[in-house]
Amino acid sequence: MYARENIEQKLREGLRQAAEKACEAGDFSLNGQELPEIELEVPREREFGDYSTNLAMQLPKIARKAPRQIAEALAGRFEPIPGVVETVEIAGPGFINFRLDPSWLTQIVAQVNEMGGDYGKTARHAGKTYNLEFISANPTGPMHMGNARGGAIGDVLAELAEWTGYDVTREFYVNDAGNQIEKFGDSLDARFRQLTGEDFPFPEDGYQGEDITEHVKEYLAEHPGSEEELKAQPPEQRRKIFIDYALKKNLERMHSDLADYGIQYDVWFSEQSLYETGAIDKALDMLKKSGSVYEEDGAVWFRTTDYGCEKDDVLIRQNGIPTYYMGDIAYHLNKFETRGFDRGVNVWGADHHGHIARLQAALDAAGAGGKLDVVIMQLVKLVQDGEIVKMSKRTGKMITLTDLIQMIGKDAARFFFNLRSPDSHFEFDLDLAIRESNENPVFYVQYAHARICSILRQAEGFDWSDADLSLLGEPEEIALMEVLSRFYEEIQAGEEKMDPSRITRYAVDLASAFHTFYNAVRVNTDEIELKKARFALISAVRQVLRNASEILGINAPERM
Repeated sequence: MYARENIEQKLREGLRQAAEKACEAGDFSLNGQELPEIELEVPREREFGDYSTNLAMQLPKIARKAPRQIAEALAGRFEPIPGVVETVEIAGPGFINFRLDPSWLTQIVAQVNEMGGDYGKTARHAGKTYNLEFISANPTGPMHMGNARGGAIGDVLAELAEWTGYDVTREFYVNDAGNQIEKFGDSLDARFRQLTGEDFPFPEDGYQGEDITEHVKEYLAEHPGSEEELKAQPPEQRRKIFIDYALKKNLERMHSDLADYGIQYDVWFSEQSLYETGAIDKALDMLKKSGSVYEEDGAVWFRTTDYGCEKDDVLIRQNGIPTYYMGDIAYHLNKFETRGFDRGVNVWGADHHGHIARLQAALDAAGAGGKLDVVIMQLVKLVQDGEIVKMSKRTGKMITLTDLIQMIGKDAARFFFNLRSPDSHFEFDLDLAIRESNENPVFYVQYAHARICSILRQAEGFDWSDADLSLLGEPEEIALMEVLSRFYEEIQAGEEKMDPSRITRYAVDLASAFHTFYNAVRVNTDEIELKKARFALISAVRQVLRNASEILGINAPERM
């Protein structure tokens, strides 16, 4: 159990005992009802103590007394906890505030140094499987900035899930079927005809990126003499040849680019496989059993309105071809019903927001409701030299994931994309991301780690294993230990709220607390016992910075 967990457990138990004693003494009565769950929070303002509870404000209807009177009774009956609680105070209409004995914080330092790389991990979701699908870009061209943000968000969400005990599968859904693939084939075929001298119009809605032309050139270079043979092929067959070739190349590049970005997928799931394995038919049968499927005008419909949506949706078109919606339903039922995942999380762009309700409706109808969560990710505006960088995937004028990594590096990209919660719009300042100054948050965090490594390296051979941590009492030391104590909570909150930005913000807070501490006290002091204690403290800070960096997928450099 983490030290802060232990403190909270003692506070809740103390409040329960105080309520029992207050009832026995006739201060108030619960009138046969159970005490509600005791909520504790860390006040934003230090003047309100280290913990606060609104328990007294939850009881007036039960106890038939004013919150302030109940709070006074609870505070008066709260038994002192030596070495934990210094004072119990009442504030406002009935808040009960606790001030803790700062000495409890030294437990954090010892615990971090003992647990090392495991500090922050819990087993709360042990035994549960978790499928995280993110990026899932169309394999028709290079990955762009939206994919880059989705990758950073998704990979950190996966880490947070693993740190809370889930057995996580990272999954990429390869959209290798449907209209975008047909458009891809048309674009490749048009470029082939143009390159071989034919006056052929390029499709208005085709993919105009230079990569389309390069694919055709590379195919012809790898298959000498194939030009005439290709011209003789029916257009459909020629398009298929180019699609198979270019998709394979694009997927290989995706694997390589994502590896450079620090992302490794466990599963690359082919959309086309849903049609080849009968998963579409299986999913349709499951929906039919719900009674919400009907035929009209030659098409098969799902009565989405039965589940609160505004209109019904087509599953199978009049021509017998399943819609994208039907494929998506089959894919998610494959996750939950065929592969048996306990939970699924998708990271989607904001343009998919309207698709969530109808997908959830279908999962409810098929008996797989309540298992899927969707993280909506807003777009990011790139800023360079004070100007917005405009991008277009259709015209090929864009910054790709590879471009971004080359410009600012993997660490800055992953860190900056997680500076805000996924549902937040923000401007990504490319100039700031490469600046070596305290204004750059990733540099600020990494410099804190490197500075600690330098201090410890210079004192090589100095043993602080028997440090007397009770010597840590300076305000800056206490503040630093308080930030250390929050790490496991931020991990849990980040996983629960599906918000990786909690870890980036935490890392910045910890780096800031360390820099403030370093500037206020002398770490390498002549007082040997105090030096040991401070070395133990900065060693703990280094470890937690490393753990946070592991979750964020960035380096923790020892020299800068």
